[in-house]
Amino acid sequence: MAETRSTQLLVIGAGPGGYPAALHAADRGWAVTLVDEDNRLGGVCLNRGCIPSKALLHIARLLHEVRALAEQGVRFEGPQIDLERLRSYVQKQVVGRLNSGIAQLTKARGVQVLTGHATFLDPHTVRVRPSVGEELTLRFEHCILAPGSLPVVPSAWQVDPQRIWDSTAALQLSCLPPRLLVIGGGYIGLEIGTVYAALGSQVTVVEALDGLLPLADRDLVAPLEKRLRREFAAIYVNTRVASVQAAEEGIAVTLEGRDVPERLLFDHVLVAVGRRPNTAHLNLDKAGVQVDERGYIRVDAQRRTSVPHIYAVGDAAGEPGLAHKATAEARVAVEALLGEPAAWQPRAIPAVVFTDPEIAWAGLTEKQAQAEGIPHEVLKFPWTASGRAVTLDRTEGLTKLLVEPDSKRILGVGMVGVGVGDMIAEGVLAIEMGAVARDLLETIHPHPTLSETLMECAELAYGASVHIARPKRS
Repeated sequence: MAETRSTQLLVIGAGPGGYPAALHAADRGWAVTLVDEDNRLGGVCLNRGCIPSKALLHIARLLHEVRALAEQGVRFEGPQIDLERLRSYVQKQVVGRLNSGIAQLTKARGVQVLTGHATFLDPHTVRVRPSVGEELTLRFEHCILAPGSLPVVPSAWQVDPQRIWDSTAALQLSCLPPRLLVIGGGYIGLEIGTVYAALGSQVTVVEALDGLLPLADRDLVAPLEKRLRREFAAIYVNTRVASVQAAEEGIAVTLEGRDVPERLLFDHVLVAVGRRPNTAHLNLDKAGVQVDERGYIRVDAQRRTSVPHIYAVGDAAGEPGLAHKATAEARVAVEALLGEPAAWQPRAIPAVVFTDPEIAWAGLTEKQAQAEGIPHEVLKFPWTASGRAVTLDRTEGLTKLLVEPDSKRILGVGMVGVGVGDMIAEGVLAIEMGAVARDLLETIHPHPTLSETLMECAELAYGASVHIARPKRS
């Protein structure tokens, strides 16, 4: 007979949605059990996604900066890449340190952590199958689902498990392929491509749509694309991958598009064409939890599923698949469970692409405003007029605001440039607070900083900024 236990709240998934939900509930006095298949807490984001990729992108940026110093009169010898040591640094000193921190937090809060795969038996019961040891049955009063998502690799491209990578495999740094193909010009493909290019691989990117990062405004993508075309071997847009075949000398790829080589040979291929919700093996039907045609769990404004005592947050509860969205949803779900007046109603969810330069945006994009016919005024401040950008020799950046024409209320914020991922939160706060451009321009920003570009961009709503002349309107 399998062991049977009970808990007040069951949380399935220990990623950026699951473990914060467990901690919030434990802080409120609930008895919480957290179940995850991985014995390292943190989910995909910490173990196989956000954190390792950002550690590697930091190193890639340092490599770029060192190389750029030669033009400023400071020269270093070429870098020697110790791949094993680099891999160990990322996994032990970065990922491992954060794993340990989460484990300590759950222990201090009294959260019971179980390692294993959970499947529903009925609306109040799951079976937990551990990788080692005997399975157990767990009864619960309430449940928060946070199973996350998985990378998508079309079956037709799965021709060689050693050479065809998804994002998880690519971030393991098993080797530095001389020739790497990245299928997909979204943020995952470009971030990982940036890492491998900096470490010495010749990177080629293929994107089926007419531009990189299709959700971002073109004026924000332009500086990044210009830089990547120098660093990558090639970028092909409006191009389809017709076939992927294993060959003795590598992976042969056939392309279809205008002015593209018909056939290319690569040592490895990274498939970065999207992710899918990790809901297929939970037996949600036995719990009565409804999913849509794509496998996303249907939730209401409180993140409640079709079963009143079961909630869902994170990637599996709908797009966008962002860690910070999952963490914010976790708080809403726990507060709703406690009967507090909580609802998921964000005005802006920031998006950041951690390439070099970075791209960040929040709220209404110019592309969206045009498509939906929303009245707006676009304000742009080029970083060529930023003293701080000049000192960094990174003047390719741009800061822009979308505001209501009459009230000047801030509708959207977009930026491209070094470090904009750390600047976008000011724009998110402005949108959430219903701020107008004058609120930004009257907020004294420190000088010289890149954050000043938000202040000076806001000045354009009322005539001209100090450093960018603009004719006043009659």
